[in-house]
Amino acid sequence: MKQDKASLTSLISAFGRAYHSQFDTPKIFDDFIAKELISPEEFNDIKNNMVQGIQFFNKDIAHKFQGKPEEILKWITQVQLSPTPLARSAYCEKVLRNEVALGVKQYVILGAGLDTFCFRHPELKNSLEIFEVDHKATQAFKKKRLANALLEIPNHLHFVSMDFTQEFSFQNLINQGFEHKKTFFSLLGVTYYLTKEENRRLIENLFTNMPKGSSIVFDYADETLFDEQGRSNRVANMVKMASASGEPMKSCFSYPEMEKMLEESGLLIYEHLSPSEINEKYFANRNDYLSAFETIHYIHAIKNN
Repeated sequence: MKQDKASLTSLISAFGRAYHSQFDTPKIFDDFIAKELISPEEFNDIKNNMVQGIQFFNKDIAHKFQGKPEEILKWITQVQLSPTPLARSAYCEKVLRNEVALGVKQYVILGAGLDTFCFRHPELKNSLEIFEVDHKATQAFKKKRLANALLEIPNHLHFVSMDFTQEFSFQNLINQGFEHKKTFFSLLGVTYYLTKEENRRLIENLFTNMPKGSSIVFDYADETLFDEQGRSNRVANMVKMASASGEPMKSCFSYPEMEKMLEESGLLIYEHLSPSEINEKYFANRNDYLSAFETIHYIHAIKNN
């Protein structure tokens, strides 16, 4: 992964969370730290690039809101950029809070990017060890952002460099203090960019030697990913943008396929949220453009042996 690609991907995701925190009501997921990791210049650059690209997203909206850049930005952010990152983070952290209440002491964030959980929850500094796993370039970029924001890396936050397309190695985690005990994992915004075999191998390697009760929350695209257009063509746009960025979406799963893959690694699905259930749970009764993304599902799976 190149430095500039790591920076752009992380920044756009953080932009969506920062925008929601500052401008949307009610909040689905309030990442009030995200804006600290983006400079005002970068925020404006991303904003201007999105507004100037409105013809790609929707020509009717471009015409309707001509001369109204803030309304165009709101539409693009709420329709295209924010729904999945916001709702999946809200769901994941709800599950995590419950796991911590049940005694989990380790949290591994796979594909952490510019995640801010550690800094939003300083009250957990003495009770939860947090391991952020991502590409080395992404982590170097994040450390610079934290330094610029005057956010000191606490002792319970550990950075572990890894490439998910290669075999997962626990040794890198162990070197940072990871212990063989019940652990909660998150894998958000990653499965689509791995092949089915890479996903299978990652889950298997993660849980082969983990104790019973360890669990994971992740999102995945269902089998309609490459056929579904979605609201205002947003699913098709998502696939096109991923391909144009050099990180194409590679896999999608039917529910039986996903269930079988997890069972082969000793995991049972504790909870599954479909797009309609996600919409009802996180986007009901809103008066803006936010709604759950078609084709995207969330799963909480637990090792049962």
